[in-house]
Amino acid sequence: MTVSCRTRTTHALPIPTCFTPSIRPCCVTTAIAPPTPGAPRLSRELGVRLLFKRDDLTGFALGGNKARILEYLVADALAHESDMLVTGGGPQSNHARITAAAARKAGMDCVLVLSGEPPAAPNGNLLLDQLLGATLVYTHSKEGKETDRLIEEVTRSYRAQGRRPYAIGRGGSSPQGVAAYMLAVRELLDQLDARQVKPDHIFVATGSCGTHSGILAGVRYYGADIAVNGITVSRPKSEGQQRIAMLVHDAAEFLDIDIPLAPEDIVIDDGYIGAGYAIITPEARAAIRLVAQREGIFLDPVYTGKAMAGMLDWIRKGKVAPGSSVVFWHTGGAPGLFGHAQDFIA
Repeated sequence: MTVSCRTRTTHALPIPTCFTPSIRPCCVTTAIAPPTPGAPRLSRELGVRLLFKRDDLTGFALGGNKARILEYLVADALAHESDMLVTGGGPQSNHARITAAAARKAGMDCVLVLSGEPPAAPNGNLLLDQLLGATLVYTHSKEGKETDRLIEEVTRSYRAQGRRPYAIGRGGSSPQGVAAYMLAVRELLDQLDARQVKPDHIFVATGSCGTHSGILAGVRYYGADIAVNGITVSRPKSEGQQRIAMLVHDAAEFLDIDIPLAPEDIVIDDGYIGAGYAIITPEARAAIRLVAQREGIFLDPVYTGKAMAGMLDWIRKGKVAPGSSVVFWHTGGAPGLFGHAQDFIA
């Protein structure tokens, strides 16, 4: 799919006026522009200039990429006079945790539809969900489609009771979420411009595809010559590519803008999933330890650990040219480490 685009000579643009009526920040989540520090020890070891986009430091509810997305989804919920957010994910879902916190900050209730069975003792993100007073509904199934079905069912049930629920799909993937990450790309480019750094690659964990879609759409919209490489943690490559194409298309329609996108722009590697979603791999475990011990940065076992394992493998195999400037987009998730403690016990 290739979409025509108006000519753009620079990415240093104001927020497009077409964004203004479509997306509205509610200021309940992101308080700061997360930094993009270098990683000197890893850079020397790998032979590239490595930087981290620290969205684990978005400044709300222990951080993470979902804070940017919720900024706009909560604004939309408030505009619709909703009194409750309903979403879902796994028991250690970062999206669920930040949604519950955003709901409380905005004065709303929250219902979380979580896959599987209730654990004997909550930890990690699940403990935080309970501290936030979210209502937890378990699917008794590990199938994502069952979570999606129950989100819809729960939403209908509360609406029938006279409540005003606002349903958010797993991961918050939506046109608003894509727009939020298009603006995040502008933020990144401005930060790197100030340091005279031109990135060659961005690596990001690909799950529900919203963040990957927004980064890719932003890179293409602002005319930046950067390869966006997604390391998928769950979906097969073909499914992820189709979903990203759909999300970018829907965001372009929602914002009434042109986003140039060709099939070859959607780069996904599904070689690092391992045994399945949320099941740690030896390579991810090693990557988490490496980054912690070289740079003092914590990754998580579900998303960023696998994405880092993929990026390291690409670099070591020469798929990234020596001396390249590489940005690893840290999407957060460190609270999930505590739900996987057994995976790190020697």
